[in-house]
Amino acid sequence: MTSGMRNVAKIEKKEAAQVVVERHYLHRRPPISHAFGLFLDGALMGVCTFGTPPSRHLQKSVCPSDPSKVVELNRLWVDDEMPRNTETFFVCRALKMLPPLLVCSYADTAHGHAGYVYRAGNWNYAGLTDQDRKTPRYDYVPINGKHSRDAFRSGEFKRVRRKPKHRYWLPTGNKREKRALEKICGWPRMEWC
Repeated sequence: MTSGMRNVAKIEKKEAAQVVVERHYLHRRPPISHAFGLFLDGALMGVCTFGTPPSRHLQKSVCPSDPSKVVELNRLWVDDEMPRNTETFFVCRALKMLPPLLVCSYADTAHGHAGYVYRAGNWNYAGLTDQDRKTPRYDYVPINGKHSRDAFRSGEFKRVRRKPKHRYWLPTGNKREKRALEKICGWPRMEWC
């Protein structure tokens, strides 16, 4: 277990992107609007990034009246040497540094995530991504290690049923700003499953 002085601070987007590409399990750069680092005695031990969600439809579903108020917590990486509950500590500190926004995030069941970090941080649960769909969604996975776009064009892919993700949301800002944002949020507040 690691001990020492922990603190959270804004970091450059370029530095955050480099770390998440190298160390986060997805190894992809997300759109980054806000980036924060977790430091232990001056050493960078974690990165948390927030950015514009991948689709305007998602922004409109979270906040129909003002989609520009929506950001996604799109990457969270914390060094494995850090003690338990560090992720929740880190995310909570980063959220306090954001302007008033509706923050959404997902726990990817395909990677065994259930969203315990969000639950521990008192995020609102909004159900599974596909719970209202009448037909299942599929991903097209490359067979020969190509990029999915190239595999689809060449026909070298297999069709795999997409696993749903758990959705979470939380308003940021002071108490008044949080109450106002909660009123305009389009996502439900459900019991955790």
